[in-house]
Amino acid sequence: MAVTQSDIDLAEYIDHTLLNPLATPEAIAQLCEQADSLHFAAVCVYPIHVRQAVELLHNKSPKVCTVIGFPSGASTATVKRYEAQEALENGATELDVVINVGWLKQGNLDALYQELADICALSQYPVKAILETTLLTNEEKRIGAKVCIDAGTAFIKTSTGWHGGATVEDVRLLKEITRDRVGIKASGGIQSPAQALDLILAGASRLGTSRGVELIQRRNAGE
Repeated sequence: MAVTQSDIDLAEYIDHTLLNPLATPEAIAQLCEQADSLHFAAVCVYPIHVRQAVELLHNKSPKVCTVIGFPSGASTATVKRYEAQEALENGATELDVVINVGWLKQGNLDALYQELADICALSQYPVKAILETTLLTNEEKRIGAKVCIDAGTAFIKTSTGWHGGATVEDVRLLKEITRDRVGIKASGGIQSPAQALDLILAGASRLGTSRGVELIQRRNAGE
């Protein structure tokens, strides 16, 4: 039987995201409380907020995700590896790593692979590789996704949100490319419950959004 929108528990797909550099400890506390009360999959915060989020969500179901090399992906491999190591030491249990998009577009695939493989080797927890799909051709998406899978990432993520966001077409393409070997995280520009559900039906297994509470409220209101 085909899955329909009404079958989907939207909350369990959401990475409740706050990546505003002006975020206060009070805002992080609110984010964590919302994630816990609504049973979101995770919170996603900057590395500076990981320890607070870990303390607030201790023994609770949402995971603590942080971003590495965000938002450009253009840090050196050494810097990204250190950032990932520190985040893990501070208690993060998921890492969203922005790939070096320049390397992908230039065909420097060995360096791209090694950077991701080194971070995956550090972590017993899932690593999500952010492709920044809006900057790529479909062939580059195929090549990039293959490198990420080979390097050991657990998810392919569409976007940072800084250059546009997820589309149903890109999620379908990634679903075709990955053949269920890894998860797909759709992120950036998710405006409505209907759009969120369409992304899930297209193949997304996580949604990155700062509008998680609004999406749940609007869905509960019948939108």
